[in-house]
Amino acid sequence: ARLVGFSSLGHCRSLVVVDSMAVNMCLRRGAAALTPLPLVRCSFPRPPMRMISVTPTSTQGVFNDGNDTIFGQPIDASTNVTPNIVAKTEAKFLHQLNHPLRIIKNSIEAFFDSQNVGFKMFTDLSPVVTMAQNFDSLLIPQDHPSRASSDNYFINKDFMLRAHTSAHQSELLKAGHDAFLVAGDVYRRDEIDKSHYPVFHQMEGLRLFPLDQLPGPLTRDGLTQRTDSHQELHSIEVAQFLENDLKATLGGLVDHLFGDVEKKWVDATFPFTHPSWELEIFHNNEWIEVLGCGVTEQKIIDTAGRTESAGWAFGLGLERLAMVLFNIPDIRLFWSTDERFLRQFDESLPISKMQFTPFSKYPPCHKDITFWIPEDFSANSLADLVRSVAGDLVEEVTLVDAFVHPKTSRTSHCYRIVYRSMERTVTNEEINSLQQEIRDSVPRLGVELR
Repeated sequence: ARLVGFSSLGHCRSLVVVDSMAVNMCLRRGAAALTPLPLVRCSFPRPPMRMISVTPTSTQGVFNDGNDTIFGQPIDASTNVTPNIVAKTEAKFLHQLNHPLRIIKNSIEAFFDSQNVGFKMFTDLSPVVTMAQNFDSLLIPQDHPSRASSDNYFINKDFMLRAHTSAHQSELLKAGHDAFLVAGDVYRRDEIDKSHYPVFHQMEGLRLFPLDQLPGPLTRDGLTQRTDSHQELHSIEVAQFLENDLKATLGGLVDHLFGDVEKKWVDATFPFTHPSWELEIFHNNEWIEVLGCGVTEQKIIDTAGRTESAGWAFGLGLERLAMVLFNIPDIRLFWSTDERFLRQFDESLPISKMQFTPFSKYPPCHKDITFWIPEDFSANSLADLVRSVAGDLVEEVTLVDAFVHPKTSRTSHCYRIVYRSMERTVTNEEINSLQQEIRDSVPRLGVELR
C-alpha cells in the first residue's frame, strides 16, 4: 500500500510485511500477544560514533547533527533526514567504473540506444526535490499513504529527498524532451533486512508520440469515458497503439537483460499511468517482478505543455535487477568497498558472464530490545536510529513480539537486531557497545525501555 513511483520496483514488494500500526490495531482488538510474520521489504562504512539530537514532533524520529540547514535548506518540524542519510548522498555508484549498478544501468541504456528513437540519458539530476515535484506533478492524492513522513525523508515542509526518479518527469517534459531515461539514487524510510535499504537506485523512461505518429486524435470533446483499457482523452485505437509499443519495447528490454524468458503482464494501479502493468518473468523456477509501467496520464503531459502528444512510461529498481542477475544475496553489498566484492564485476564482460561468489560468511550476533511504544510510533524511525548508530553492521531488525498490558492497555514491542559484518568477525564488546548506544537513544523516539 506504500507504493511510490513505479518502484516498489527496486524493492521486493510481493512479500509479506508486518506494519506496526496493523499490529497495534490487532492487539487493541483483544490479542494478548503476537508473533508476527517476517518483515520483508525489496556497505557504507560504519559511521563514526556520535550522539544524535532529536527534535520531537508528532511524526517521530527527527534527527539532526546540530546544523540549521540540510542541502542548503532550513530545517523545520518536518525534518527527518538523518546524518547517516545525508552522508549517503555523496555516493556516485552509477559513475563508478565496474560497479554492478553501473553495469546494469549501462546495459539498459545500450538497449534504448539500439532502438534509434533518441532517448536522452539523465544521471546527475539532484536528489533534492520539492514536494510538488515528488507528489503533485504525478497526480498523487493528498491523502495517499505514499506521502507519509514515516516513508519519506523530508528536508523541510517544502523539500525532500526524492522517493522516485519520476519526480523529474514533469520538468523534463516541460524542457521539450520526447524520449528520456532517468537514473539516480532515491530515498525511502524502511525496515532493515537483506533486500531493503533506505537508499537505492531507480531507472525510468518515458516516450512521447506526437499526434502525427498516433492512429488518431486525442478525444477532447468530453464524450469519451475512462475505462479499464483507456483514459477519457484516448480513443481505443490510441490506447492500443501506446500499449502495443510499450509492451514490445519493454519485452525487448527484458530479453536483452535476461535472454528469451517467459513473461506475463499483470494489471496494476499507479496514480500517474492508466492503464498500468507490472512485468513479471519466469526466472530460476519462479515468477519475479522486474518493472512497472503504463500509459502516461494525459493530464501530466498536458500540464507540461505537451498537449499534442501522448506516451508511456516505465520504472525499475537497479538493485533489484542486479541482485537477480548477479545472484547478490544482500543489498548492503552494493555499498561495500571490499575489493573481494568489487573485483568480481567487469563492465567489459557480458552480464551473463558475471556471477557473485560469496567471499565470506561471518557469524551473526543477535540482540533484543523491548520498550513501550507511544500511539504514533513508527518502526521506520527505529530503523533510522539503528542505522545511524550501527551503520551497515546491522543485517536485520525484526519485530518478534508484541504485547498489550491487560490493565494499562499500553503496547510493548520487542525487536531483534541481527548484527553481522560482511567483511569481518565482530566482537561481543563491539556489539554490546552499539546495543547500549541504541538503548540510550531510543527514548528519543518517545518509547519507554522495559
